[in-house]
Amino acid sequence: MGTTDDVIIIGGGHNGLVCAAYLAGAGLKVRVLERRGIVGGAAVTEEFHPGFRNSVASYTVSLLNPCVIADLRLAGHGLRVVERPYSNFLPLPDGRAFRLGGDHGLAEVARWSARDAERLPQYYAMLERVVAVLRELTLLTPPNVSDGFVLADWLASATVARRLGRLDMRGRRDLLDLFTRSAGDLLDHWFESGPLKAALGWDSVVGNFASPYTPGSAYVLLHHVFGEVNGKPGAWGHAIGGMGAITQAMAAECAARGVVVETGAEVAQVLVEGGRAVGVALADGRALRAKAVAGNINPKLLYTALVPREHLDEDTAQRFARYRCGSGTFRMNVALSELPDFTAAPGTALQPHHQSGILVGHSLRYFEQAYFDAKSKEHNAGWARAPIVELVISSTLDDTLAPPGQHVASLFCQHVHPDVDGGWDAHRDTVARLMIDTVDAVAPNFRASVLGYEALSPLDLERRFGLVGGDIFHGALGLDQLFSARPVLGQGNYRGALPGLYLCGSGTHPGGGVTGLPGRNAAREIARDFGRRLPVGT
Repeated sequence: MGTTDDVIIIGGGHNGLVCAAYLAGAGLKVRVLERRGIVGGAAVTEEFHPGFRNSVASYTVSLLNPCVIADLRLAGHGLRVVERPYSNFLPLPDGRAFRLGGDHGLAEVARWSARDAERLPQYYAMLERVVAVLRELTLLTPPNVSDGFVLADWLASATVARRLGRLDMRGRRDLLDLFTRSAGDLLDHWFESGPLKAALGWDSVVGNFASPYTPGSAYVLLHHVFGEVNGKPGAWGHAIGGMGAITQAMAAECAARGVVVETGAEVAQVLVEGGRAVGVALADGRALRAKAVAGNINPKLLYTALVPREHLDEDTAQRFARYRCGSGTFRMNVALSELPDFTAAPGTALQPHHQSGILVGHSLRYFEQAYFDAKSKEHNAGWARAPIVELVISSTLDDTLAPPGQHVASLFCQHVHPDVDGGWDAHRDTVARLMIDTVDAVAPNFRASVLGYEALSPLDLERRFGLVGGDIFHGALGLDQLFSARPVLGQGNYRGALPGLYLCGSGTHPGGGVTGLPGRNAAREIARDFGRRLPVGT
């Protein structure tokens, strides 16, 4: 059985498709193997209730890198992203509402705090100074460090130092704060208004099973502000047709470049001969060989389930066994007969707040209590008594998703324990009803308007999309799992534990979110090892 492909990519999520397209553009023969019947990984659009479609898991756009959009001609393949009219709408327990972004600028913030209105532009400027440097670093391959690596080594590395040279000492101190401090401490320093801090601090707990006062959570906040929509930094938008429109556009470019994409092709094992990855064995009994294998799956899954244990050294095996995964996320797709009628903004006719990110959770302390409830399991099997819910009503921006006059909503909910007592199958519907009731408390028609729903616990996210522990980032975004240490020291340059084995998913630099950058960066390194170069600019 001879080698038939140059590269086999395990997993047809967005990073796998990006990696495949770039490698094919460099002249390599590439095959993508996807376990499910549809490519896209967690960035897919599917029907979840008769007549209602939605972005099933990942549900909003900002982090998708402009280089990837341009290089893979995604707009030419039909991708169109529309912006929210403003960022966030917070219906508050006292019946008032807080709005952030768009036309709701400093005057809205000043209604709560004149001091915060004065400081908010300074805060955004601070973030943008740091993010401008870090955006460049996301495009680069980290230096591959084998041991003894600490944050100071990364900051002092030649690659980083050249870019940090544009930051003055204040900017470098801000960068260090954002990497090491908690989001709560950072925001408490800057602001005094609870709703403003909640709107800004939400990003620090998205997919992060932690309190906003957990050290390092400021970086999770920072990670979510790297993006842009239609050239506007920090903006969030919606892909017409749902997130599946992104990955279908990527798949179209793969097809145009000659990539072979197989669905319903579950990989059972990585084949290793002479200490080198030489292909894969599929669950259907087939064996496929290639010169290289790239894993676009959670590294923990790759090393604990697919690479035979006898081919890993003891340290590597142990480190991936304890590789930190797990999310406090409970994800719902809901079919609605009408729009929510918020106490703080009455009416079921379409209004701009229906098109924003609607956040039920009014303060950082509320966020913290939600985490403590779930973590401690003191009050139930492992979920917040008062959860945090972000509600995005996709159909208000895209009328292709629901029947006329009806709507679909994404509920992105925190916090639940990844491993509840008694198992998630026993508690899924109980928690789903709690999430619906949480929204109903601020929009009293919500429960009655629900026509049907799909609820995805952390276990469901793992079963369906390979998100171990429900982890949307393919590994926690902590200092021990970032940059050269993502996923572990010695594999930060996208090269795996064996010759011929690579990693190209969100468990590599620069981490999770629908960015396409892990796939793009990995393709550059794989192509280099084949003696090829990616097209200029990549």
